[in-house]
Amino acid sequence: MTYVVVARYRTRPGEEDTVLALLDTMAAASRKEPGNLAYRVHQGIEDPSAIVLYEEYATEADFTAHCDTPHFQEIVLGKVVPLLEARDILRCAPRPEASA
Repeated sequence: MTYVVVARYRTRPGEEDTVLALLDTMAAASRKEPGNLAYRVHQGIEDPSAIVLYEEYATEADFTAHCDTPHFQEIVLGKVVPLLEARDILRCAPRPEASA
């Protein structure tokens, strides 16, 4: 079972291209991390300032390790976050399967 993170960002006006370029770099580095199963960047069609990241990790510990990487600290916290109006993170654990 995997651990999923959905990050929802809203960029400041005119910062979409800068944020997306930074996230492309972030995605490439994150996909090389042990435990990272997916890292996808999506942009809103009706609202280009809306950006959604879909991240999938083998375990919650792998996501925690991701947040401690130099590329996360430098790119996301250091460069992306200052260009955002809003940011929220949804962490999802697998739902236990119902017994038959």
